[in-house]
Amino acid sequence: MTTTFDFNDGNGPVPAHEHPNGGGWVADTAKVDKTAYVGRYAMVYGSAMVYDNATVYDNAKVYDNARVFGDANVYGSARVYGSARVYDNAMVFGYANVYGSARVYSSARVYDNTMVFGDARVYGSARVYGSARVYDNTTVFGDARVYGSAMVFGDTCHRPSDRAEKSDTNEDIFIEMNGKRYKLVEVEKS
Repeated sequence: MTTTFDFNDGNGPVPAHEHPNGGGWVADTAKVDKTAYVGRYAMVYGSAMVYDNATVYDNAKVYDNARVFGDANVYGSARVYGSARVYDNAMVFGYANVYGSARVYSSARVYDNTMVFGDARVYGSARVYGSARVYDNTTVFGDARVYGSAMVFGDTCHRPSDRAEKSDTNEDIFIEMNGKRYKLVEVEKS
């Protein structure tokens, strides 16, 4: 007898099972390692993969061709989808969305109502929160990166033409807020 579950993605009930480590629903088309944790109300479906010691819990969803691995955590009502990757010790939580070909890794944190998408990268100890948007339209700009100890927050839009970074060389930081672009003249090293 095949067990089915409706992931509310428009495909109706599909073959699925409860993950033995946490009890969350996993579509039979998705892959979740026994070492990974999928909490009772979390969902993994489509062709998504969760492996190593990664955790997905609360009402979080990982789907499409997304990958969550290493010691990464996805929780709250966060969504990781498309071909996105969340790995190492990264955390995605709150109502955050990471999608497209975006990457969140190292010890980065993406949370609140943020969106990280396109080919954007958030890594190092960077924090993206509030209602911020970090994206990369490779057909126009390319190379959106938030890293080091950078913080992008509020209603900011971080596009490839902007930079929000802090590194040992104290490169320039540009933030776009409310349609205006600002350059931080001085960055304090932490």
